[in-house]
Amino acid sequence: MISGFRLPDLGEGLPEAELVQWLVAEGDEVALNQVLAEVETAKAVVELPSPHAGRVTTLHAAAGDVIAVGSVIVSFELDAPAGTPADDAPQPHLVGYGAAPASAGRPQRRRRAGGGRATLETEAVADAPHDEVRALEPEPSLGERPRSTPPVRKLAKDLGVDLLLVTPTGSEGLITRADVEQYAERLAAAPAPAAQPAPAVAPDDDITRILVRGVRRFTAQAMVRSAFTAPHATVFLSVDVTETMRLLDELRDDRRLAGHRIGILAVAAKAACLALAHHPMLNARWDGDEIVQFRRVHLGIAAATERGLVVPNVKDADALTLVDLADAIARLAETARAGRTEPSALSGGTFSITNVGVFGVDAGTPILNPGEAGILALGSVRRMPWEHDGQVALREVLTLSLSFDHRLVDGEQGARFLADVGAVLRQPGRAMLLR
Repeated sequence: MISGFRLPDLGEGLPEAELVQWLVAEGDEVALNQVLAEVETAKAVVELPSPHAGRVTTLHAAAGDVIAVGSVIVSFELDAPAGTPADDAPQPHLVGYGAAPASAGRPQRRRRAGGGRATLETEAVADAPHDEVRALEPEPSLGERPRSTPPVRKLAKDLGVDLLLVTPTGSEGLITRADVEQYAERLAAAPAPAAQPAPAVAPDDDITRILVRGVRRFTAQAMVRSAFTAPHATVFLSVDVTETMRLLDELRDDRRLAGHRIGILAVAAKAACLALAHHPMLNARWDGDEIVQFRRVHLGIAAATERGLVVPNVKDADALTLVDLADAIARLAETARAGRTEPSALSGGTFSITNVGVFGVDAGTPILNPGEAGILALGSVRRMPWEHDGQVALREVLTLSLSFDHRLVDGEQGARFLADVGAVLRQPGRAMLLR
């Protein structure tokens, strides 16, 4: 019996994944839960285990292909009782991969918003030189992501054909080789557009083109969506953190804390959790005509990786001690750099922190993680002249930047929250007095 394995939902309703590499080949015998492939979602690289023991008959995608959730990616030859229809083979629910696709028969595809205009969740449609041909073609139905096979996609790329503009004639909306070839012929026969002055560009050997995919593409889309959805405002505060730096030195010298990396980021994270308890509008999100406040703090920690920026979060960070919070942050950073962050750690955040100071930057205006009301940025700690006890002295100074969603948080609330965070960093012993 031949059974097809469909790409499962890898968590939080992500619509697709990119195939990084196959770890098996057609004809291989595989065991249950043997890793078949690595796929990259918009959030992380995930290993895909086999739902069956059997022989691989067909690999339906190639490395670099973007696969919609619910699409068959690999077929197996299985031992089954005689007469059992292949379509009756159960689709397994893989632990940790979320719910099975809504439709077992047809892959789920992303759609545009009404009017055929692409949303931020879809890829942009190229304009010229297709403008003249566009008038001859019907609009793609509701902006569905075009369905085609890898050879057809390669043919379209070689011919310079945008599949979003091709009318499919295959079964269930599949674009065929003939569809692409016919479109290319009409494109070649169309009148050439009026000549436009060619912009000055660098020779090809002077530039590098990088295809934007995976985590980096998701981050770009998310930042645009956040910047143009939530009205951002930012406030700044420079703080004398000399006492906090002394505390960190003492903690590093404490043998009982050997192996724990407690730094300024962990102290700022603890201070933010304490302040959020008194400023709940910063631990909230805008939801249509409602404001949703969260009782717990799932603290996002921005991490720069080779694949792009990710913001995994520490669940229930407000319930952790300083040492436990520092350990959790260290684990998140290590996992993120390795590209192995679980999708569950990248969703559900309620407030975020980014440490731009590690790059020698004093301050910035961070963009909100989508769905959150606030993000705190830490600048570099610098030794500089500062007023202290009525005199000028060399002190350790840090600049804090808070960006917030002005729909939920007004200037006073943002300023008071930042002042409370600064007060803890100025005198860390004050944390003993806060609940």
